Amino acid sequence: MPSPIHGRGAQSGAAPQRFGLAAREADGDWLDAQEGIDGPAPKLRTEVTLEHARTIIATNQSPDIPFDRSINAYRGCEHGCAYCYARPSHAWHDLSPGLDFETKLFAKPDAARLLRAELARPSWRCQPIAMGTNTDPYQPIEARYRITRQVLEVCLEARQPVTITTKSARVLRDLDLLAQLARLNLTAVAVSVTSLDPRLSGQLEPRASSPAKRLDALEKLVAAGVPAHVSVAPVIPAITDEFMERILEEAAARGVKSASWIMLRLPHEVAPLFKEWLGVHYPERADKVIHTVQAMRHGKDNDPGFFTRMKPLGTWADVFRTRFRLACKRLGLNREQPVLDCSRFVRPETNGQMRLL
Repeated sequence: MPSPIHGRGAQSGAAPQRFGLAAREADGDWLDAQEGIDGPAPKLRTEVTLEHARTIIATNQSPDIPFDRSINAYRGCEHGCAYCYARPSHAWHDLSPGLDFETKLFAKPDAARLLRAELARPSWRCQPIAMGTNTDPYQPIEARYRITRQVLEVCLEARQPVTITTKSARVLRDLDLLAQLARLNLTAVAVSVTSLDPRLSGQLEPRASSPAKRLDALEKLVAAGVPAHVSVAPVIPAITDEFMERILEEAAARGVKSASWIMLRLPHEVAPLFKEWLGVHYPERADKVIHTVQAMRHGKDNDPGFFTRMKPLGTWADVFRTRFRLACKRLGLNREQPVLDCSRFVRPETNGQMRLL
């Protein structure tokens, strides 16, 4: 078995094949001699390219997700989650959904300015904006660029509802803004917790916050009056599913009132990348994991169909769904869901002139 690449989720940088890009394959004899000739391979470094986008709000018409507009301040994600369904988006840049996705990142420094301009348009009709739907708004580079914070400042000024999904305790750095938004019923935060084993988390989500820190973040969000949601996502059969009930128990003990779960999805290049990860870290379970996933996806690695992609089918899916439902019932979760207030929206000024109230 190949040695794991420490600190990274993907174990290779294979080129995407969907768009016919040239692929290179290293010769085995050369790999054996390479280190003796060139020395150890250089450590992978994170590179950030500034992207000056024309717009910042993305819209969708997907009937099986609860939002139709979103903001992604970054492309790529340094968290490096081995299972991340967003990895294939890096192929649009002729970059690898593997190691490139977590080392060659794009930041959008104009996001707040663009958001202000888009909210000021007469055509804008206020509906909640989702953040963290593709890549994490609180990945490590947010500490440097603070783009997510700038976006939240505009949302607070305009009374624009915004939701956040993250795997990072860095969300607490903006607790002051989130608390102000929450007092106006303008925000809710979901924290994704995949396991309770820090070693497993370090292999699976190498640069995301530890499970303990994510649970601590949920507790502090609740204490500040911010509606907090725990997402057990993704559930990976024979790898993380054992933690489902315990994650819900830990979240409920911290005052969390709502929860959800999502079964592992393996679209496009994610399937071979995740299988590679299994071969490195859990070779003895690899076949069981993939066969169980396929049993819930019509015999395939992935089912892209609306609704079924989020709601797997079959006996295994019924087992996981029943476990989750019974745990939530026992813990009193999901008795009510927050509904954000769109009636407070105030169109922001873009010319520097104060609005007369």
